[in-house]
Amino acid sequence: MEATGEHEPCRLGDRVTSDVRLCLLNNEGRSEFFYCHSSILTEKSKFFAEKLSSPVSTTCIEINCSKLDYDHHVKLLELLYSPCESHLGFYGSVKSALGILQVAIAFHCEEITHSCIQYLEAIPWDDKEEEEIMEAASKLGPVTMPILARIQPVDFTVTKSVFVSAFRFATSTGGPCPPFGEELKSSAQEQIEFMLREDEDTPLITVDDEVKSVVKKGLSFMFSSFESKLSSLLNESDLASDTAEVDILQGLSDLDWMSNILPKMELMKDFVSTWAETSENILGIVEDQKLKSVMWGLKLKLIEVCVKVLEAVGYGNVILPAVFRVQILKLWLPYIRKMKPLLDSKSDEEASFPYKMDEDLCQSIEGAIVSFILALPSNDQADILADWMKAEQAKFPDLTEAFEVWCYRTKSAKRRLTEAVDKGDNAPISL
Repeated sequence: MEATGEHEPCRLGDRVTSDVRLCLLNNEGRSEFFYCHSSILTEKSKFFAEKLSSPVSTTCIEINCSKLDYDHHVKLLELLYSPCESHLGFYGSVKSALGILQVAIAFHCEEITHSCIQYLEAIPWDDKEEEEIMEAASKLGPVTMPILARIQPVDFTVTKSVFVSAFRFATSTGGPCPPFGEELKSSAQEQIEFMLREDEDTPLITVDDEVKSVVKKGLSFMFSSFESKLSSLLNESDLASDTAEVDILQGLSDLDWMSNILPKMELMKDFVSTWAETSENILGIVEDQKLKSVMWGLKLKLIEVCVKVLEAVGYGNVILPAVFRVQILKLWLPYIRKMKPLLDSKSDEEASFPYKMDEDLCQSIEGAIVSFILALPSNDQADILADWMKAEQAKFPDLTEAFEVWCYRTKSAKRRLTEAVDKGDNAPISL
C-alpha cells in the first residue's frame, strides 16, 4: 500500500479520506464511481496530475472506456494504490498485462508501464498472444520495443552461426550424437529446410561462400561415411539382422535429405557429381552375391535417391557433359530394371513385404529417364534404347516415348542431310 507521510495508508474506495472521485463510463453508458486520493493520482499519473492542477479542475473526473477495457481501467486504479514491487505478481496473464499496459500508457503511469513491459518481456507467449502483442505494440510505439526483443530480426552473422551449427548437427559432422541426438538431428534438418525455404517471406539465411564451404565439406563427409559403412557390409557375418541395415539406411536417408536442400543453395551439381563418382562402387557392393537376398530396404532407397539425380540432370537443373550423363544412365538403368521385378516378386510372395516401387515412384523414374535420354547425343540414345528393347523387362521403365522421338528425329535428320547433299557438293550441310 502507498503510504502518505505518517498517516494511515490511503485505500482505494475509502470515502472518509477521499478527496476526488473517478467516474468510469463505458460505451453502454454504465458508470461507476471510485473514491480516490489526489495525492496518489498526481504522484503516479501525469494525466491525473495535469487534470487536478488545472484551474477548472473538479473533484469528479469522468473517464470514457469501452466494455472491453473497463476491467483494465479498474485494475490500473488498484495498481496505483499498490507498492511497485508487488506489480509483477498482479498481472496474471498476457491478456491482462497487455490491457493494463495500454491504459497505463494512455494515463502516463510510468511505474506501471515499466512493470507491464517487464512482465510481458519475460513470460512465454503462445501464437495467439504473440499476434495480440504485435498488434498492440504497433499502436503503442517505441515504448514497447523491449517486449518485442525475442522476435526482432537477428544479425546475419548470428543467423549464419546458428545455421552452420544446425547443419553440422543435422549431418553428424560435428561428432557423434548424444543419446537423445536422433530427435534433435531430425529437428535440425527440419529447421534447416525452413531457414532455406522461399515463400512469401525471404529466406532466413543467405548462402554465401562460407556457408557453401561448410555444406560441401558436410556432403563429402556424408558420402564418405556412407561408402565406408556400405563396404563394411561385405565383412558382416549376419547380414539378415535389422541392425546392419538400419545404420546404412540412416546414412542414405541423410543423403536423400541433402538432395532436397542442396538445390536451394545451388549446390545440387556437387551432389550429382559425387553420386556419379561413387555409383560404380555402390552398385558393386549392393549387387554382390552376399547381399543377393537381403537389404531390400537399402536397395529400394538407392533407387529413390537415384531418381533425384536423374531428375536433376534429365530436366536440365544440373548441367553435365554428355559423357558423364551417359555413364550415370548406363550404370543405374540396368539396376532399376532388375530391381523392379525382384521387388514386385517379393511383394507377391509376402503380403507384408514393405519394399515396393509404388506408382508415383515408377512414374517419376520413367519421366526422368525419358527426358534424360532425349538430351543425349543420338548415337548414345540409340545404344540405350537398343539395350532396353533387348532386355527381358522392356516394359519398365516404359521408354516408348523416347523411342518414338528418336525415330522421328533420326528420320528428320536423314531427310535434312539428303536435301543438303542434293543442293550441291559446295553447299553447307546443316542438320
